[in-house]
Amino acid sequence: MLSRLSAAARPLYVTTPIFYVNAPPHIGHLYSAVIADSVQRFRKLLDPATPIIFSTGTDEHGTKVQQAALKKKVSLDKYCTSVSDEYKKLFEDCGVEFTDFVRTTEDRHKTAVQHFWSELKNRDFIYSSKYSGWYCINDETFLTESHLRKDTRDGKEVLVSIDSGHSVEWTEEQNYMFRLSSFKSDLENWFKKDVITPRKYQDIIMHSMIDSSFSDISVSRPSDRVHWAIKVPDDPSQSVYVWLDALINYLTVVGYPNEIDMTINSSWPVDLHVIGKDILKFHAIYWPAFLMAVGLEPPRKILCHGHWTVNGKKMSKSLNNIVNPYETVTKLEALRYFLLREGTMHSDANYSELKMSQILNSELADTLGNLLNRCTSTLLNPRQEFPQLHYDEFRKMKENEATHKLISLVENLSETCFRHYDNYDFYKVVDCVIAALHSANLFFSEYKPWELRKSLETQKDLDVVLHLTLETIRICSIILLPIIPNMSTKLLDKLLIPEEYRTWYFTEYISWQNDMILETRNISSKKLLLFQKIALDIQKEVTVS
Repeated sequence: MLSRLSAAARPLYVTTPIFYVNAPPHIGHLYSAVIADSVQRFRKLLDPATPIIFSTGTDEHGTKVQQAALKKKVSLDKYCTSVSDEYKKLFEDCGVEFTDFVRTTEDRHKTAVQHFWSELKNRDFIYSSKYSGWYCINDETFLTESHLRKDTRDGKEVLVSIDSGHSVEWTEEQNYMFRLSSFKSDLENWFKKDVITPRKYQDIIMHSMIDSSFSDISVSRPSDRVHWAIKVPDDPSQSVYVWLDALINYLTVVGYPNEIDMTINSSWPVDLHVIGKDILKFHAIYWPAFLMAVGLEPPRKILCHGHWTVNGKKMSKSLNNIVNPYETVTKLEALRYFLLREGTMHSDANYSELKMSQILNSELADTLGNLLNRCTSTLLNPRQEFPQLHYDEFRKMKENEATHKLISLVENLSETCFRHYDNYDFYKVVDCVIAALHSANLFFSEYKPWELRKSLETQKDLDVVLHLTLETIRICSIILLPIIPNMSTKLLDKLLIPEEYRTWYFTEYISWQNDMILETRNISSKKLLLFQKIALDIQKEVTVS
């Protein structure tokens, strides 16, 4: 978890997985990226001076990439660059502020992989052996019988992976093996630090994977079968297993194997890996064991999240329901809000166009956007001001139930939302903010500012209503910066809040708690449409969870 205190000179190192380029990005990939981005944005909100290393990128080797490029009838290099660029553009368009975008086809990464392999070999953790087992081409991994189930495909009974549902085939080949069995007790001790969150995923790993069948794993493939891969040093007949290759990207980013670069970065071990539950085994078993084998520390924390279904069904090519983020009914910033607002780490979340439209219309357009428009309109706020707080009128209003509820919610908002951010519960952050904004809307309506506007005698009352409402919007906008950075920035720009006042400290600094008369401040006269409502198709048949 994060801390209120600065991490001193050591950077915070956060990663997404690197994404496989056998297909274009979908909302599941984007979800991992915006989670990681929100984590690092929250840390910067706590302490803007904290150095950040935030990496993402693409995994570009393996059989599936070979097949995808062949199907597209383009060269492997051209195909990989094209899909990798799609991921990079999507993340940039969604405000994902990565500091490094790594590709496994880069020379710096090949150097890191080959050095890492040599370290494993020199330390006697790799040996050559004939290997046989059930191999899943789609997942590019061998599976034990405990991870297989029977299924019927095209009228035939076949074995498939329990986790992915992809079919497997019996394979015998000469491979290099990694002595994973040597690290069982080390991994069990590592798990005692509660390194995987939510806890349910650590329990899955400990109970289902660390068992009596814990055995060595194959870490190479014959080059004539998987030619699009990094060759094993001193043995070009073998290619490095794509998962070993891919996981080393986290070291590539910090300059491995150059010790000077790694010392300058001073960022190892990784503070937080953000991953989907389908790749938990690779990050929670193989990766820490690989690192232990070469004398490096394993990750400090792995944040694992569920998947996205679409209208209650798993996303798949066969169902033609894979959601392209650019083809949804809304803009990317609003999609980002929906993913973080609806997704939970511990369970799968459901996507539907209608559900998303209803939430965005209700919360971004009505609850937040309309509230801003009402208290910044030239009708109620002709001087375009963030008016001062008049304490005599404020004290009288505090006796009102609507005022009391609003004040209570806002005063507790910073502490409560900090706790939720710290636990990676982004949906709870939004719940709290929306509750405060609902309360502000009720408060605003209770005092009927359009009536107060009619008399000079009630001008101070109007000022207090506007002040409390705008102060609530100010605090909520700062809290939402990690979730909807562009919209929140526009809100704060509208209120002319200086950049240096857009940190977490100023969510705790609340105007009415300070025994002082705040001077009236100007707000921007530029019109702001925060979110354009989505037209709902009420005839659309969807499953809303």
